[in-house]
Amino acid sequence: MTESVAGRVFSVLDAFVGAPATLRLTEIARRTGLPVPTALRMVRELVAWGGLERATDGSYRLGTRIRAIGAAAPCPRGLLDISLPALRTLTARTGGHADIAVPSDGTALCLISGQRLPLHATSAGKILLAHGHGPPTELRRHTRHTVTTPGTLATQLIRIRETGLATAHEEYALGELSFAAPVLRNDEAVAAVFVTLPTSAPHVRVDSALREAAHTIGRGLDAPAR
Repeated sequence: MTESVAGRVFSVLDAFVGAPATLRLTEIARRTGLPVPTALRMVRELVAWGGLERATDGSYRLGTRIRAIGAAAPCPRGLLDISLPALRTLTARTGGHADIAVPSDGTALCLISGQRLPLHATSAGKILLAHGHGPPTELRRHTRHTVTTPGTLATQLIRIRETGLATAHEEYALGELSFAAPVLRNDEAVAAVFVTLPTSAPHVRVDSALREAAHTIGRGLDAPAR
């Protein structure tokens, strides 16, 4: 049976699950199994609709329309609204990109960017794993620094539970360093707030800024509704 046009479009969007922030057309075709000309037609349709955006280097990333739809979902919407002030402060204090992620289908779903991150290779994902949102479906290697040994990852998760912080040094993308902390609601980790910086950027005060942001968001979640 021939796959429907809608099925092909969905497969293109699925190609970005657990992928780098941008993908080239040939990589989209490889991930979807579609011929390159077919993948190009689907990509163009999505760009015209706003589901994908073309970067300056010719690669593609998820567009603002997909992010808006994700943010409108009823479950994370209240969390995102509560988190935004703290995320803005975190960005200003660290100079990095701040976001908040929730567990979703074996990935860490970022509520600001709309991106899905692998649990084992990112600081936000490791926070979620450390607090029982997992296990990861596959310890896929994203860079030469990605942890792909279950025993090593398990040791990291123990340390994360002890310290309340996770780091990922070029494990998902070269040149990137990320830090994350759990957002607690009624003493249960429901999300991970994280900040991503270039590896060359100073990060002396990131830990304290991150803990404060996570505490502020958690306090907002615990506050009684008015």
